Amino acid sequence: MTVKELAQKLNLTFLCEEDPSREISGGYCGDLLSWVMSKAQSGDCWFTVMGNINCVAVAVLTDCACVVLCENAPLDEDAKTRAGQQGVNILQSEESAYSLSVKLGEIL
Repeated sequence: MTVKELAQKLNLTFLCEEDPSREISGGYCGDLLSWVMSKAQSGDCWFTVMGNINCVAVAVLTDCACVVLCENAPLDEDAKTRAGQQGVNILQSEESAYSLSVKLGEIL
């Protein structure tokens, strides 16, 4: 499934639509960036509330397909700029990481 297809199915809003055709192969939930760096996999859809520039760096390092900011967590302007420069898809939802993860698991 692509990031764009996921956005449609889960009613996600794109904050940075850089590569909507990127394939999603799994998912990861976490807010402790050092932990996510060591555990997230390439192609994951990462659910978090961390919308800062460090989140973008972790997404690039782990090669996540996209970052979904849960519970309407905001995206910093610096992070938005960097996501555009680095080609990172960032989306947003009012739902919790748990509910989105359950839905992702059902779809994948």
